[in-house]
Amino acid sequence: MFSLYFSLGFEHISDLTGYDHILFLIAICAVYLLKDWKKVLVLVTAFTIGHSVTLALATLHIVNVSGELIEFLIPLTILTSAFFVFFDRSDEFSKRHHIYKYFSAMFFGLIHGLGFSNYLRAILGKEENILLPLFSFNIGLEIGQILIVFIYLLIATVIVNILKVKKREFVLIMVGAVAGIALIMTIERFPY
Repeated sequence: MFSLYFSLGFEHISDLTGYDHILFLIAICAVYLLKDWKKVLVLVTAFTIGHSVTLALATLHIVNVSGELIEFLIPLTILTSAFFVFFDRSDEFSKRHHIYKYFSAMFFGLIHGLGFSNYLRAILGKEENILLPLFSFNIGLEIGQILIVFIYLLIATVIVNILKVKKREFVLIMVGAVAGIALIMTIERFPY
């Protein structure tokens, strides 16, 4: 049972057709390089915690939010995260700034967790105890996120340190691309 739900969590986050999660991860990690892996791990884990909380609450039928609204809010969180990076002019991030990013990643994780809850609820409806499946799913999700972020950090480090592209320029290109895609998604999913 562990491996089934672990695989579902891993596939959920790494599925290229559901690229909204990957865009979000890039948006919150855009300013970091491989040497910053500890800070990034904290951000990714914050997102997973938020994602896990609402996934559990929705699966247990404690929280129920319109799927249409959530599908609109997900790209809005990506767009917001990209704008935070785009308009931040500091190269070094203070501890206070990092704590802010941690809580925003967790808050946005709450929204993203609702996006997959209907599907998971349907699968878990057959299970007597949902604790192990939820735990397994979230471990798979976390491992998938870490892999995606590691690949991004590796590419960013090569581009900045080896190819000598200015870090700020690289960051602006990445968040600009993410913001552009997120803006299109937000407009397409506008619920009204």
